[in-house]
Amino acid sequence: MPLLRVPLVAGAVLALLAVMAGAFGAHGLRHLVDARGLEVFQTAVTYQVYHALALVMVSMLVGFGCSHRLLLAAAGFFLAGIVMFSGSLYLLVLTGAHWLGPVTPLGGLCFMVGWILVVIAGIRRR
Repeated sequence: MPLLRVPLVAGAVLALLAVMAGAFGAHGLRHLVDARGLEVFQTAVTYQVYHALALVMVSMLVGFGCSHRLLLAAAGFFLAGIVMFSGSLYLLVLTGAHWLGPVTPLGGLCFMVGWILVVIAGIRRR
Protein backbone atom coordinates (compact mmCIF):
# COMPACT_ATOMS: atom_id res chain seq x y z
CA MET A 1 0.00 0.00 0.00
CA PRO A 2 1.58 3.32 -1.01
CA LEU A 3 2.31 5.44 2.03
CA LEU A 4 -0.20 8.18 1.22
CA ARG A 5 -3.00 5.66 0.84
CA VAL A 6 -2.81 5.24 4.64
CA PRO A 7 -4.24 8.75 5.31
CA LEU A 8 -7.09 8.00 2.88
CA VAL A 9 -8.08 4.81 4.68
CA ALA A 10 -7.45 6.26 8.15
CA GLY A 11 -9.49 9.35 7.29
CA ALA A 12 -12.42 7.31 6.02
CA VAL A 13 -12.38 5.04 9.09
CA LEU A 14 -12.10 8.02 11.46
CA ALA A 15 -14.96 9.80 9.67
CA LEU A 16 -17.10 6.68 10.07
CA LEU A 17 -16.19 6.50 13.77
CA ALA A 18 -17.05 10.20 14.17
CA VAL A 19 -20.51 9.62 12.71
CA MET A 20 -20.98 6.71 15.09
CA ALA A 21 -19.72 8.79 18.04
CA GLY A 22 -22.05 11.61 17.05
CA ALA A 23 -25.03 9.26 17.03
CA PHE A 24 -23.96 7.84 20.39
CA GLY A 25 -23.60 11.34 21.81
CA ALA A 26 -26.98 12.45 20.51
CA HIS A 27 -28.90 9.38 21.60
CA GLY A 28 -26.89 7.39 24.15
CA LEU A 29 -25.46 10.18 26.27
CA ARG A 30 -28.49 12.44 26.44
CA HIS A 31 -29.61 11.07 29.82
CA LEU A 32 -26.14 10.31 31.20
CA VAL A 33 -24.32 13.65 31.02
CA ASP A 34 -25.30 17.27 31.43
CA ALA A 35 -25.66 19.81 28.63
CA ARG A 36 -22.03 20.94 28.97
CA GLY A 37 -20.84 17.33 28.64
CA LEU A 38 -22.89 16.91 25.46
CA GLU A 39 -21.42 20.14 24.09
CA VAL A 40 -17.86 18.97 24.80
CA PHE A 41 -18.59 15.58 23.23
CA GLN A 42 -20.02 17.30 20.13
CA THR A 43 -16.90 19.46 19.88
CA ALA A 44 -14.79 16.29 19.84
CA VAL A 45 -16.97 14.79 17.11
CA THR A 46 -16.86 17.97 15.01
CA TYR A 47 -13.07 18.25 15.11
CA GLN A 48 -12.71 14.55 14.40
CA VAL A 49 -14.87 14.85 11.27
CA TYR A 50 -13.01 17.93 10.01
CA HIS A 51 -9.63 16.33 10.43
CA ALA A 52 -10.69 12.91 9.16
CA LEU A 53 -11.69 14.73 5.98
CA ALA A 54 -8.35 16.57 6.08
CA LEU A 55 -6.62 13.17 6.07
CA VAL A 56 -8.58 12.19 2.96
CA MET A 57 -7.72 15.53 1.34
CA VAL A 58 -4.02 15.10 2.11
CA SER A 59 -3.98 11.77 0.28
CA MET A 60 -5.50 13.45 -2.78
CA LEU A 61 -3.13 16.43 -2.84
CA VAL A 62 -0.35 14.17 -4.08
CA GLY A 63 -2.06 14.30 -7.46
CA PHE A 64 -1.61 18.07 -7.49
CA GLY A 65 2.16 17.82 -7.28
CA CYS A 66 2.50 18.55 -3.58
CA SER A 67 5.39 17.17 -1.56
CA HIS A 68 4.78 13.60 -0.40
CA ARG A 69 7.01 14.17 2.61
CA LEU A 70 5.18 17.30 3.77
CA LEU A 71 1.77 15.72 3.19
CA LEU A 72 2.74 12.59 5.10
CA ALA A 73 3.95 14.76 7.99
CA ALA A 74 0.68 16.74 7.88
CA ALA A 75 -1.28 13.49 7.99
CA GLY A 76 0.70 12.40 11.03
CA PHE A 77 -0.10 15.64 12.81
CA PHE A 78 -3.79 15.40 11.89
CA LEU A 79 -3.92 11.84 13.21
CA ALA A 80 -2.12 12.80 16.43
CA GLY A 81 -4.47 15.76 16.80
CA ILE A 82 -7.54 13.55 16.50
CA VAL A 83 -6.20 11.16 19.11
CA MET A 84 -5.13 13.88 21.54
CA PHE A 85 -7.84 16.51 20.98
CA SER A 86 -10.96 14.47 20.30
CA GLY A 87 -9.76 11.45 22.27
CA SER A 88 -9.09 13.48 25.40
CA LEU A 89 -12.49 15.18 25.17
CA TYR A 90 -14.28 11.85 24.68
CA LEU A 91 -12.52 10.40 27.71
CA LEU A 92 -13.14 13.54 29.76
CA VAL A 93 -16.89 13.33 29.13
CA LEU A 94 -17.15 9.54 29.49
CA THR A 95 -14.88 9.10 32.52
CA GLY A 96 -14.67 12.51 34.17
CA ALA A 97 -10.86 12.25 34.10
CA HIS A 98 -10.03 15.96 34.35
CA TRP A 99 -6.29 15.26 34.30
CA LEU A 100 -6.72 14.88 30.52
CA GLY A 101 -7.40 18.62 30.19
CA PRO A 102 -3.78 19.53 29.30
CA VAL A 103 -3.73 16.95 26.48
CA THR A 104 -6.51 18.69 24.54
CA PRO A 105 -4.55 21.84 23.61
CA LEU A 106 -1.63 19.68 22.44
CA GLY A 107 -4.03 18.02 20.02
CA GLY A 108 -5.16 21.46 18.84
CA LEU A 109 -1.52 22.39 18.30
CA CYS A 110 -1.08 19.23 16.20
CA PHE A 111 -4.04 20.30 14.05
CA MET A 112 -2.44 23.72 13.49
CA VAL A 113 0.94 22.22 12.57
CA GLY A 114 -0.80 19.86 10.13
CA TRP A 115 -2.52 22.77 8.39
CA ILE A 116 0.73 24.76 8.27
CA LEU A 117 2.39 21.79 6.56
CA VAL A 118 -0.43 21.63 4.01
CA VAL A 119 0.07 25.35 3.30
CA ILE A 120 3.81 24.82 2.80
CA ALA A 121 3.15 21.79 0.57
CA GLY A 122 0.81 23.93 -1.53
CA ILE A 123 3.31 26.77 -1.85
CA ARG A 124 6.17 24.43 -2.76
CA ARG A 125 4.09 22.55 -5.31
CA ARG A 126 6.04 21.14 -8.27
